[in-house]
Amino acid sequence: MSGRPEILFPLFAELTKLDGVGPKSAQQLEAGGIEKPRDMLFTLPYSGVDRSRRASVRDLVPPAHCTVEVVVGEHRPPSQRGRPYRVTVSDAQTSFQLVFFHARGDYLRRILPSGQRRVVSGKVEHFDGIAQMVHPDHILRPEEAEQIPPFEPVYPLTGSVTQKVMFKATRSALALAPDLPEWIDPALRAREGWPDWNAALETAHAPLSSAELAATSPARQRLAYDELLAHQLTLALARAKQRRGKGQVTKGDGRLREKVLEDLPYAPTGAQTRAVDEIIADMAAPKRMNRLLQGDVGAGKTLVALLALLNAVEAGGQGVMMAPTEILARQHMDGLAPLAAAAGVRLELLTGRDKGAERRAKLAALARGDIGILVGTHAVFQQDVEFHDLRLAIVDEQHRFGVSQRMQLGAKGRAVDVLVMTATPIPRSLALAQYGDMDVSVLDEKPPGRTPVITSVVSTGRMDEVVDHLRKAVAEGRQAYWVCPLVEESEVSELTAAEERFKRLRAALGDDVVVLVHGRMEPKEKDAAMARFVAGDTSVLVATTVIEVGVNVPNASIMVIERAESFGLAQLHQLRGRVGRGSAQSTCLLMYQPPLSETGRRRLEILRETEDGFRISEEDLAMRGAGDVIGTAQSGLPRFRIADIERQSALMALAQQDARKLLADDPDLTGARGKAARVLLWLMEQDRAIRLISVG
Repeated sequence: MSGRPEILFPLFAELTKLDGVGPKSAQQLEAGGIEKPRDMLFTLPYSGVDRSRRASVRDLVPPAHCTVEVVVGEHRPPSQRGRPYRVTVSDAQTSFQLVFFHARGDYLRRILPSGQRRVVSGKVEHFDGIAQMVHPDHILRPEEAEQIPPFEPVYPLTGSVTQKVMFKATRSALALAPDLPEWIDPALRAREGWPDWNAALETAHAPLSSAELAATSPARQRLAYDELLAHQLTLALARAKQRRGKGQVTKGDGRLREKVLEDLPYAPTGAQTRAVDEIIADMAAPKRMNRLLQGDVGAGKTLVALLALLNAVEAGGQGVMMAPTEILARQHMDGLAPLAAAAGVRLELLTGRDKGAERRAKLAALARGDIGILVGTHAVFQQDVEFHDLRLAIVDEQHRFGVSQRMQLGAKGRAVDVLVMTATPIPRSLALAQYGDMDVSVLDEKPPGRTPVITSVVSTGRMDEVVDHLRKAVAEGRQAYWVCPLVEESEVSELTAAEERFKRLRAALGDDVVVLVHGRMEPKEKDAAMARFVAGDTSVLVATTVIEVGVNVPNASIMVIERAESFGLAQLHQLRGRVGRGSAQSTCLLMYQPPLSETGRRRLEILRETEDGFRISEEDLAMRGAGDVIGTAQSGLPRFRIADIERQSALMALAQQDARKLLADDPDLTGARGKAARVLLWLMEQDRAIRLISVG
């Protein structure tokens, strides 16, 4: 697998090798992301024009495209500057005008000689009762008219590149497309009725109707599948390589887990039990675990995490749980402590705050193996932190830890099993695109005892009513969050917004009732303010979105989100998930500033309708597009030319199964289909995969 297969060389040549592409067009195409003939092949038309021949323009209802044979009549040059040049022509039934702006008369007389027959094609419109065709797209002699395709593809354009150039260049690129071996499983191809690669390209570039332009047409589905398969093969190769790294066999006997389950006031949900079983099985296998635990707000990830950590302790090892911030680390600690106590396992917290003798003592206990479970921030990455026998690392909130940090963590123990937890339900298609190298466990049931949150939408004009409502609730001993909007201009104004709201609420509700938390505070201050709220010393926490992830205050039962229309769906869902954690009936008030945009309204409606995070994330994806949902900058999402992650998630799932099966049957890709798949990886420029095969 030393270099690109020779059969693909023509597709990776210079653009200027294509008909009609000179240095200037090439430069403009490159600016639009088309750098070689291969890119031209994968730039498909997005619509088409019916150019089938008609007897007369009278057969159609303008405005519409028409291709018709005419006899050229008289030329009428413009009477004054800025007026159009008109040529009268007659078809079999009627006469109409061809209209040209800024045209040279001598040129028009040459291509439209009076008294001769021509085939013209363009858009016909009525103007002052006369049919007109302004700037025909085609003017040809009858014997050349075959050049006009009956259904002409329309390409996306960049710079000043024209449709004519795109049409010529794509035809020329199609002529370069070699016969490639088939990389799709023959049974799958037969079942789906997909054409072979070359036929699919031919059909996609020469559609015969608008049905063949649809993403659901067999040719386009096949080409989309090729992209998805190449991407999933890359992820599957990464997964296989990671699993080849010998893991440790970690088999607990269940005694500590049983103690915890006996101590619980309720039985775990079916989803929790299933997830724990999947994790325990992975840990017992001699390969390294690389699993994503995806759960909606309040689906009970903490219990699953603890049972997995206890499995490591039962087997004589240690576990670590990492959180992105100190507040969250403390919270995991608080959540896990009573459960760990029931099992009789020593649990400790390590953050950047630990200093001096206390820190040294913790590190010594960790190295001796006295501490079974460590909870911490990235402070656990530091050089001097050594474990006695680390078996399992759990990382909370994936998007704050890149792959490189997962690797660093793995280096702390011999081939540590890794479990990543996320509370952001990711739509299935994105989960496959982003975490296709991981195995996924999903918690899609809510534990008992959580009351649904009542969500209502009110306009900012009713602020006083909301404050009154809050005053009554506080008097009854309830607690509330008040989230201030993110103001675009700068952090300063965001801060001012929060401070203003804080002052006004304090004036309305009393000084010691309201506390403020924002991103600019010192961590110490922030923690102290949060601690007072958690302890119930203050009733209302005014905050910018720092409370979004993971804060757990069961007594808080009211969430007010100001300017809710300025937040994303997933974010609103996360914020709402901060309430409804206790037995009291909880409410979430979404306050908006009228007038609402269409998408703003749709967003707030979806939240009012459902609490299902997966449905919300699918809607979010449909409304914002893939890049936005996970912030393209750091998402590492692939850029597809033909496939549509948002609408083709079933195709993506199929590609994942297929890629994993292909590698299971032919790990080195040396069989016939394996070799074809290597060509596909080169064709799709999956350099990462190519490196993995060549070193593997």
